[in-house]
Formats: sequence, structure tokens, C-alpha cells
Amino acid sequence: SVLIHLFFFLSAGKNGVPVPENFRLEQSTIADTIQVGQVRVRTLYLSVDPYMRCRMNEDTGSDYLLPWQLAEVADGGGIGVVEESKHGNFAKGDFVTSFNWPWQTVAILDGSLLQKLVPQLVNGRLSYFLGAAGITGLTALLGIREKGHVAVGANQTMVVSGAAGACGSLAGQIGRLEGCSRVVGIAGTDEKCSILVQEMGFDAAINYKKGNVAEQLRELCPGGVDVYFDNVGGDISDTVISQMNQNSHIILCGQISQYNKDVPYPPPLPPDIEKIQKERNITRERFLVLNYMDKQEASVLQLCQWIQEGKLKVRETVVEGLANIGAAFQSMMNGGNIGKQIVSVSK
Repeated sequence: SVLIHLFFFLSAGKNGVPVPENFRLEQSTIADTIQVGQVRVRTLYLSVDPYMRCRMNEDTGSDYLLPWQLAEVADGGGIGVVEESKHGNFAKGDFVTSFNWPWQTVAILDGSLLQKLVPQLVNGRLSYFLGAAGITGLTALLGIREKGHVAVGANQTMVVSGAAGACGSLAGQIGRLEGCSRVVGIAGTDEKCSILVQEMGFDAAINYKKGNVAEQLRELCPGGVDVYFDNVGGDISDTVISQMNQNSHIILCGQISQYNKDVPYPPPLPPDIEKIQKERNITRERFLVLNYMDKQEASVLQLCQWIQEGKLKVRETVVEGLANIGAAFQSMMNGGNIGKQIVSVSK
């Protein structure tokens, strides 16, 4: 049978901006037979995420992320349906997922690398397992629980940057569910800001491309900031940190403003901001969700329960077709998505 797959074709370089031309679509044949322990799957959904920018360099800057190899099939989070199985855990028709799903329409995978999905947990919205009920939701929930020190009744104010993205849009809602009394988002368009407030229950949202962010923050967070869910780094984060309270906490989730630059992770703060951080005893520790996989099962069930109850609102930006995944990746890196960026490969 024929499959179509996407090769990582051209390195973006340490300081480059990703473009669709970094990828090349090719067609080839796949083996007709599978071995014992293998599963043949048809790809339904693929995820594109900011961390993938790091995989476009020979040195990803991270010991847990392997670089994509030039002229090899790219991979990432994916979901598919089993077409044939020689693995005891899976049968034809099962829905499965993997964090290392190849960017191709059909694949033969080692069954030990797959997890079975239960569509009913997400009201049949399978793609949610790549976002709100997957690694993205886990990052938001465990980041808040492990690094945010949120306590019910403590009257805490949370600020979320990159608030309309996959993780940020969930983090603000989870901050509220976990006990924050005030949640303020920072995003890049008026449309995103209105969705955060009207749909997702944020108290307020700041369009950082309009007006003075520091002034708006002071107005919207009169008691200062207690918890900062940081997805972006750079100038915005410096502005938020300068308004954080004594003994407050930064959840260091991502630094998307820095990913196209050759800087260490997490990027160092400017000296004046670092001074504030130290004087106010603000925690800023690297957070890696993979270090908390012992809490994965219970946390995913919590996320699914919130989704079923309508307490966690989920947004997706869906692009159709494997051929458009490079463009979807570029758009996501430029803030073109609201919520999780998903590529629908086949129905």
C-alpha cells in the first residue's frame, strides 16, 4: 500500500525562523505484512508544538529531545486507528496514540510504543488527547500543582502569557479551578483576548501589541502577581516579573519568544529583573512534565472529568492534510492558532 510522509528537509539553523520549505512531502510504499508485536495504523491527527522548533537544530539544547534528522521522517504527538494488529494489547478499530508518531498517512509501529485511547472520556473528540487531555493539559495541570503553589482561599492572582495558545488557554482555566481568585491573560490579538474572557472565564486579558503592558497589568492586578504561568519569556515576562509579589512563583512552561535564538534554556533574565527575582524570593525553576509521569493517569482523568463537566473549555485550530503541516507549524510559531494547533490527516 502507498503512504505519504513528510521529511524534515532543511535545517532552520539556530537563529532562523521555521518556514514550510524546511519540510518535503514524499510518497512511497509500505510493507504489506507486519511482524509479531507490530501494529499497522492509519493516521488521524498530528500535533505541532513550539518545542519542535528545538528539534530543528543538531543540538536541541535538551537532553530529553532528539533532533529531527535531515532527510528522515519527522515525528511528534499523533493519533490513529489500528488497521491490523499482531500485538496482544490492540485490535483492529482501536484508537491509539504515541508521542513519537511519524508524520505519515499510514505507519507500521511497535505496539509497545502505543497507548490505547477511550473516546468516551473526551466526548468522542479524539484530537483532545493531543491537547487538553494529553501532554498539553498535563503540562498546564501539573505545572500549576507542582510549581504554582496555588491554595484555595489564598486570594492569589495568576497571570498567563501566551494565554490563547494550547497550554496557556488551559492553564488560566485550571488556575481558577485550583483556587486562584483572579486570572489575567496576555495574548496578541483583540479576538484572542475576547475569547479568553467570554469563553474561558479569564477575568481580563491584555493585548500586548496595544498600549502599555506594564500599566495595564498594574490596573488589572492591583494586588500584584502571585503566580505567573510563563509561556513566552522575553520582554513580556520581564514586565510581569517586575510586578510579582514577595514569595511568588513563576511556572516556567515555555519561552517561545526565544526559540529562534541561540540562547541557553531557560534563558537568563536581564540583570535588573534577576535582582527583583532574588530580592522578592520569586521561584523560577525549570518545569518538565515528563518528570511527573507517575501522576499522569490520575491527572488525565481529572482533565477528562473537567472536559465532560464543561468546566474546561477547549479550543482547537485545525488544518486539513499532511501536506499543510509545515505551514501549520510556521503559523503556530507566529501565534496564528487559538488553542491547540492540530493537523487532521484523514477522517
